[in-house]
Amino acid sequence: MDEDLNEGEEQTGDLGSGLGLRAESRVERRANRRRARGRRAFGCFAGLVSLLVVGAIVAGAVVGFGKGKDALANLFSAPDYQGQGSGTVVVEITNGQSVSSIADTLEKKEVVKSARAFERVARDDPRSLQLQAATYTLHKHMSAKAALDLMLNTQLSVLVTRISIPAGKTKAEVAMILQGSKMKLPAGAAATALGKPAMLGLPAYAHANAEGFLFPGTYDIPKNATAYTMLKLMTANYAKTAASLNLEKSASRKGLDPYQAVIVASIIGAETNRQQDYAKVARVIYNRLARGMKLQMDSTIHYVVGKNGGVYTTPAQRQTKSPYNTYLYKGLPPSPINSPTRDELSAAINPAQGSWLYFTLVNLDTGETAFASTAAEHQANVKKLQTWCQAHKGRC
Repeated sequence: MDEDLNEGEEQTGDLGSGLGLRAESRVERRANRRRARGRRAFGCFAGLVSLLVVGAIVAGAVVGFGKGKDALANLFSAPDYQGQGSGTVVVEITNGQSVSSIADTLEKKEVVKSARAFERVARDDPRSLQLQAATYTLHKHMSAKAALDLMLNTQLSVLVTRISIPAGKTKAEVAMILQGSKMKLPAGAAATALGKPAMLGLPAYAHANAEGFLFPGTYDIPKNATAYTMLKLMTANYAKTAASLNLEKSASRKGLDPYQAVIVASIIGAETNRQQDYAKVARVIYNRLARGMKLQMDSTIHYVVGKNGGVYTTPAQRQTKSPYNTYLYKGLPPSPINSPTRDELSAAINPAQGSWLYFTLVNLDTGETAFASTAAEHQANVKKLQTWCQAHKGRC
């Protein structure tokens, strides 16, 4: 049977397949080759059509609308503002931030319109390698180039210093901190500013008194800032904190006005330094007020006579004729006695549940405070404090 095959053709199938099957296989191979050539031809045609379509779009943009160049440029552009911007935005750049991360920060702060615009400007300006970690004073809606230029001009944009105001400071103590800071204020500038409460952004319920509303924390101070600048930053931070706590409504639900809540919070901060005791101290204050008892808080007397570092007041101090003397007079003192923290404000409007009427420190190192519902229990706790003081001479 082999001699019937055409020369050069390959035999397929098995020996019993016969000529018919071998002839059919040759036909299939020819058909497959024709189909492959057709697919290649169609692929070339499709590619040509695609090129023609793209060409037509570009040609239409150029010829039909006369703005093709602008259209293509806009397709790959980065949105950007124009000019130097306006207002003030404080932006903190930390160590290790990349240019892309800085660009994202500026976009989120609304300094630049898009992070991509700032990245492009920084990429094309080798000075961008000099960007340093700092807190910058910039503007809203700046062009990317203007933003970069201002950040590089640290004499104009970098805040001069940070000032920390510890918790529990009176307004007089805050004034001393500011006067002694790197702000280099004129003599008496802080006290003068405190004497003009209408200019400090105080809440309406503050009774035109900054005591209690100079919120503690760390503040970035712009160059050439005045005492008013710093104090307004502090009162603004208080307002933000009070709003987040819904302080006015929460105080009202407990039969307090917001000013009273701030007074209670200031006493809490002066009487204990452990957060877990804040709400308990608040409960003691409210329980004593409800029973018509005098508060008998040494901290309110210390506010008037000054604190000498001890935890006690003397018999003579407890006879001081002052509305802040809660040993002599019932009710809350007439104003806050320091600037409370967020946690202390929260405790004032969210007191713990309990029947306590007394509390006292029993360990000054740990801040441990003992609470009691009866006078006898309280006296037992006072003896614990006396024992501790005897073992730590000069500490109480």
